[in-house]
Amino acid sequence: MRWMWIDRVIELVPGQRLVAIKNVSLAEEHLHDHFAADPPTPGSRGRPALPVMPASLILEGMAQTAGILVGHASGFATKVILAKIGTASLERDAGPGCTLRYTATIERMDLVGASTSGVVELMDHAAGTADQPARFERIGVIDLMFSHLDHNMGAAGAPGAAFPKHNFVFGEGFKTLLRTSGF
Repeated sequence: MRWMWIDRVIELVPGQRLVAIKNVSLAEEHLHDHFAADPPTPGSRGRPALPVMPASLILEGMAQTAGILVGHASGFATKVILAKIGTASLERDAGPGCTLRYTATIERMDLVGASTSGVVELMDHAAGTADQPARFERIGVIDLMFSHLDHNMGAAGAPGAAFPKHNFVFGEGFKTLLRTSGF
């Protein structure tokens, strides 16, 4: 099963920028373990559950956002893989009821690969009021590098051939995501 950590693409400027959102929901199983409640023990009141989306999954959401942008730029003709995390800084947790917005921008791209810069923003819907609706707040930056595997690996004359296409994320799930988002 492939896990998708974005729900919708809301903006796509081909070869330049992609914006996607992820709604964090208590229905997501990983939130129940991160962090589960500690029951009371003698001499301790215990600790209530604190469900937050793990930072590694927020990073994966940005990787998927930027990866789609890089793959889309070549019409998904090459196998794109995450090669390096240059910068990853998150200043706040995302919990149930929040919306994450990922903005990925291509900094450089050639046959070998691409570098992207990314901004992660969070909207805590509970923080808004009737007079002052909730707004997106920047909570981090994630800069990534991708490799065009077809141009970097494999036997001479058949780059990337040893890596089956079905092992890459640009399958039906992401095609459906783009189509239902209007792209």
